[in-house]
Amino acid sequence: MSWKNVRLELAGTREFPNGSAGRAYLLRLPLDERGLIDEGQVVQHPERATVRRHWPNEPDRNGYLVRKPNGWAFAYAQGDPGDGDEFQLEADPLQIGKCVTLIEANGARLPFKVAYCGS
Repeated sequence: MSWKNVRLELAGTREFPNGSAGRAYLLRLPLDERGLIDEGQVVQHPERATVRRHWPNEPDRNGYLVRKPNGWAFAYAQGDPGDGDEFQLEADPLQIGKCVTLIEANGARLPFKVAYCGS
């Protein structure tokens, strides 16, 4: 297990058929050899498991990864349980070139491509 920097970029959608590198999430996560989040490390060092949402024409949003009953979520305020109009990360491996799905609070699913995963 090691802590990795991960960049997720919006993959092809109806609105953005070619995806959008400008719509991205920058994550700092402990990943195991399969590319899955190491929950034990997040519990030990929750302050290290961070997220930064980078979207054009909007201020960046900084937050943390939080554990939810059905997966992981991004929380952008201290004590935020990750329930708002935030994204939930499915339990997909985070490996370069793979797509993962982020689920909005309203149930909408957005595909993101792992553009970078390294130290």
